[in-house]
Amino acid sequence: MEWGNENIRYVFSTIERSLPLYLESIGYSAWERIFHRPEGYPYYHWLHTLEGEGHFELLGEAVKLTKGKGVLLTPFTPHSYYPASDRWSTIYITFGGASAASIMQALNMNESTFYEEEDHQFGKLFSDLFQRISNAESHSNFEVSADLYSFLMQLRKYGMLNSQPSLSQYYRKLRPVVTWMEQHISDNIGLQEISDQSGIGINQLHELFQQAFGLSPYSYLIQLRIQKAKRMLLDDPDLALRQVAEHTGFNDVSHFVATFRKKEGITPGKYRELHLTSEEQEVGATRE
Repeated sequence: MEWGNENIRYVFSTIERSLPLYLESIGYSAWERIFHRPEGYPYYHWLHTLEGEGHFELLGEAVKLTKGKGVLLTPFTPHSYYPASDRWSTIYITFGGASAASIMQALNMNESTFYEEEDHQFGKLFSDLFQRISNAESHSNFEVSADLYSFLMQLRKYGMLNSQPSLSQYYRKLRPVVTWMEQHISDNIGLQEISDQSGIGINQLHELFQQAFGLSPYSYLIQLRIQKAKRMLLDDPDLALRQVAEHTGFNDVSHFVATFRKKEGITPGKYRELHLTSEEQEVGATRE
């Protein structure tokens, strides 16, 4: 999208403000100005540099917002910024909602933080969102709320916080490790085997998995085993629990049952019974 030399801003009506998450405004500043907000802004505020350079002060820290860098501000966070080059062009989103804080908390984004984009993702994401809004017949449509949520998910995935790798970079680094784990799910493997195969030290491996999935490597392996066990329980109703345990890497049936119950809240047998009974009822209702 060609942004040009004119400022563009859309401000949304109060209709959306009953939604859990809503846009307050979205815009493009061809020539960013000086702002000093000692009381902060009353909504979440995302500001991103398209061209040029800006000087941004936040919580006693001064940062140069060059191309590809941005900042996410929580409501009422004191800040100030001004152009540090002849022309500083930015794109921005402000948003709120009854559930905005809990959503941002769940995404681990509920604090004011500087971001840097990976592979020019932010500009494209914003451009797509902006294009949909500018082409809409009305700016009071509820689809914008879903678009905003999708945008925040992508920001979480591709954003590099304080020059640290983004989630997508963690995923790429761990993909071969996860693939190997899936291929050896029935083997007697543990953290040491995973570390040896990946060539990554145990401490670093643990940190990577925590960053990418919020789980330790071994907890992630257990999650894979439980997922495979679920499929086996339903795909073959006559398969003994002992065989399911063997094919999913558990030492014995009691270990399998105890782990399954801990993770799912019910035993494997009860899980199979509930889901198969539900499927039979659905088939019966369809035939009627």
